[in-house]
Order: sequence, then structure tokens, then C-alpha cells
Amino acid sequence: MLDLDHLTSLQPPAAPLNRRALVKASLTVGFCAAVAPVWAQVVTTSAEGLVAGEVKIPAGDADIPAYRAMPDRGGPFPTVLVIHEIFGVHEYVKDVCRRWAKLGYYAIAPDLYAREGDASKEPDMAKLMADIVSKVPDAQVQSDLDATFAFAKASGSADVSRAAVTGFCWGGRQSWLYAAHNPALKAAVAWYGPLAGAASALKPKNPPDVVDELKVPVLGLYGGKDPGITVPQIEAMNQKLTAAGGASKIIVYADAGHAFHADYRPSYNKADAEASWKEATAWLKDHGV
Repeated sequence: MLDLDHLTSLQPPAAPLNRRALVKASLTVGFCAAVAPVWAQVVTTSAEGLVAGEVKIPAGDADIPAYRAMPDRGGPFPTVLVIHEIFGVHEYVKDVCRRWAKLGYYAIAPDLYAREGDASKEPDMAKLMADIVSKVPDAQVQSDLDATFAFAKASGSADVSRAAVTGFCWGGRQSWLYAAHNPALKAAVAWYGPLAGAASALKPKNPPDVVDELKVPVLGLYGGKDPGITVPQIEAMNQKLTAAGGASKIIVYADAGHAFHADYRPSYNKADAEASWKEATAWLKDHGV
């Protein structure tokens, strides 16, 4: 179990003499090759009034790259850990961090694939899944998010007593899992995170398996026309949440498919993306973040 007192006081560890060489030591510039071309509707949030850019997070055997954005004045700021979608930390994820920062948050998105590969350079989805995504252990993700939380705490700019986690697709699934792992959070928001899948040594549990372990309330945001996350799966998850008796809940946007918030993709649904963003920001405020 996560030691809350240890985590909230943790300083980033000193780098050992021998650090693991990362497959990807710096963040992507641009978008992932697997989703080219980028659609013209892409949202771009200015960094004016922000401190925004790449940082390095000491995380066990490696210094993993991350994108961090926060207001350029004031602080410490409430904190949002942003978990990237299947394509890694590219321009869309960076922009999401800036959107949170414009609302007064310290937002940080670590590249959780950095040890396994560079998702940005792989144009083939099947190879991306097989060569990178499938090789990332859930336990490693949680450890790297713990390190990100500790890095934010040590920066002096983040108020981690008011912290949340949010993520999209692959990151939506990880948001459910991290909400069951870190009791220092106050809330979580999971955009269309997969709810089912074969269990394995690297991925032993799915979100429905951790409902009774959730440490904080989770808001799930899902599309009613998502072919990969079916309505029966969503309904079953909702029933588990209700039976558990907590505050967590799921909102389903009936006309949305998968990745409806991803403004650089053809799946983008502007109305539901904007509505879900309002729900997410209100969720954090309602839960003290």
C-alpha cells in the first residue's frame, strides 16, 4: 500500500551513478505518426502567462521526460497529473496541460512509455501496440506517477494537498487504477478508459476489479457509440460503482464515439468535448482540487 506520509514528503531521489538509458529521453515535437494527418480543428492553447515546457522526473532507474505547465505568477497551485493517451505525450497532451494551467493548475504529464519506446515515430498502430504499449507494466506506471507526484511536491509550485489525476483512453484506464493506488489524491477523471481486457502479469487488473479499492471519487466520461468500450461494459461498471456506495460515477455522451475529446482526430465531437471538459473541471472543484 502507498505510504501517504512518505509520498507527500518525498524529495526527488539523487541520481545514482548508473542511470538506465531511456529509449526516449525527450518529448515529441508535433503529433504521433500513427494519427497523421492532423485535422484542421485542432485546439491550440497559448503558453502566454504560463511557465510551460519539458522537465525531467527522477523515477527509480531513469529520468523520464514530462511536460509541465503552470501560471507564471503565484502558487503553489492545485495539481493535476495528466496521463497521456495511447500515443504518448505529444502536442495534444501538452495542450491539455496548458488548458489546466490557464485555469490556475500545476499540470504535469510524464512520458510513461519512455523506457519502452518512442510512440511518436511509429506509424503502424499494430506495431505501436505490440512493441510499446503492451510492454508497459501497470506497476511501473503507478511508480512513475508516484515519482511525478513527488517531483511536483518538491518543486514548491504544486499544492499536492489539492491533487487529482486525469487521463485519456490508455490514460483513462490508468486514471481508474491510480485512483485505487494513491490516497493522497482528492479526485480523478477518466476519459473513455478501457474497462475490459485479458489479465496478464503486466496488467493484472482492469478498472472494474478495483472499484472496491478506489481511494478517491472518479468521474468517468464515455461515448455511447464507442465500438471498443461497449454500453454493456459501461453499464456493468456503473452498477459496480453504485453497489460500492461511493461518489464515483460515469457520464455517457450518447452520440460520441471513442476519443471524442481528441481535437486533432476525426473522432472529435466538439459539443461533447466541451461538455465533458466542463464536467471535469467542475468535478475537481467540487472535490477540493
